[in-house]
Amino acid sequence: MPTAHCQCGQLRAEIDGEGSGVMCHCKACQRRTGSPFGLMIYYMAEQVTLSGEATEYTRNADSGDPLTHGFCPICGTPLYLRTTKHPGGIGVAIGAHEGHSSDSPARSVFEECIHPWITVPQETQQFPRGRKG
Repeated sequence: MPTAHCQCGQLRAEIDGEGSGVMCHCKACQRRTGSPFGLMIYYMAEQVTLSGEATEYTRNADSGDPLTHGFCPICGTPLYLRTTKHPGGIGVAIGAHEGHSSDSPARSVFEECIHPWITVPQETQQFPRGRKG
């Protein structure tokens, strides 16, 4: 069973099954990750078992929908998120997954905020299609 965990290992996600990757370029994800995009793999909630203590922070996403981030209160690693836009689902940070094999993201969203040097894989569905520099 695949796992994901924070830097200190206190907060963990045991995952049963496959998910779908989403690369998000919105400014909020850039701030959350400290990188030019956020990259989560989304699963149905019943596929993911969380263990350990998490601190949660809820904000409105750039779409206007509430988004709740779960992060480790010890090391600060952002591990998961939930959004009302996708009820019943949970996103797990791709960088927290064990191993280094993952498919290209299925979708790339909020590309109006994309950094101009980012190249999105050709097979990834892009929203919106037009890019602004």
